[in-house]
Amino acid sequence: MADVSPRTDISTDVDTDDRNKRFDRAVSHVNTASDSSDRSKDNKDSKTLRRLAQNREAARKSRLRKKAYVQQLESSRLKLTQLEQELQRARKQGVFISSSGDQLHSVSGNAGVVAFDVEYARWLEDQNQQINELRSAVSSHACDAELRIVVDNIVVHYDEIFRLKGNAAKADVFHLLSGMWKTPAERCFLWLGGFRSSELLKLLVNQLEPLTEQQVLGINNLQQSSQQAEDALSQGMEALQQSLAETLSSGSLTSVGSSGNVANYMGQMAMAMGKLGTLEGFIQQADNLRQQTLQQMHRILTTRQSARALLAIHDYFSRLRALSSLWLARPRE
Repeated sequence: MADVSPRTDISTDVDTDDRNKRFDRAVSHVNTASDSSDRSKDNKDSKTLRRLAQNREAARKSRLRKKAYVQQLESSRLKLTQLEQELQRARKQGVFISSSGDQLHSVSGNAGVVAFDVEYARWLEDQNQQINELRSAVSSHACDAELRIVVDNIVVHYDEIFRLKGNAAKADVFHLLSGMWKTPAERCFLWLGGFRSSELLKLLVNQLEPLTEQQVLGINNLQQSSQQAEDALSQGMEALQQSLAETLSSGSLTSVGSSGNVANYMGQMAMAMGKLGTLEGFIQQADNLRQQTLQQMHRILTTRQSARALLAIHDYFSRLRALSSLWLARPRE
């Protein structure tokens, strides 16, 4: 009995130490798991906070964009209302307003010019609506049949402006030649009352890639033929100007006191008037060239390429008009 008691005490102490160690390890595992859980929770909270912050920032930017868009719409509405009021006053007073908005021109007695400026402003408005429809169709990947209808309508709409210009040329050919129905930046590139077809084709080539070899050949041939026709018309205009100057400068440029000088003067004026009458023909030929170029380009390209070309043409002239607005609104000392 004396031998058994000490051994029993030692065994009990060892078991107690083992239990204490196992308990400590368990507590350590629990603490470690708790710390890991806390870190995971902190990470989730951090991600949630970042996501919430990003959502708030996106919502703020969306509100700002919406506010700017609404302000732009309101500004456009006010400008359109002002333009309509000015056009109404123009009809009553016999005054037309150039599309650039920078000058007023009295055309009392020339209703054809007033009508053209009003119709041209309406034509631009209709074109903007059609281009928006085309842009929407392209963005939504409309089928070729639907897209072709929109493209054909825009091509027909261009035919309308050529008809309006033909009537305006009969009323006052100088109004078209001066380009006062255009904005200042557009007038910088004006050629015989409109745009140069060859230059427009050069601008479009990079916008229409990729093109097939046959399409590239067709566009190049169209560009060259347009350039040749433009050169011929330009030479014709130069010859007309020279002939007109020679007619007006022939004979004496002093006072027309004698009856002979009066008769000579009247003869010169009659000849000059006859030569000026050919200006209408030059405008008509230039517009025919522009119209044929657009139609030929439409035949060379696919439906979707034609859509891209029409969008590029519209955007180019829209930027010219926007440039004119910025130029007129620039700070002046």
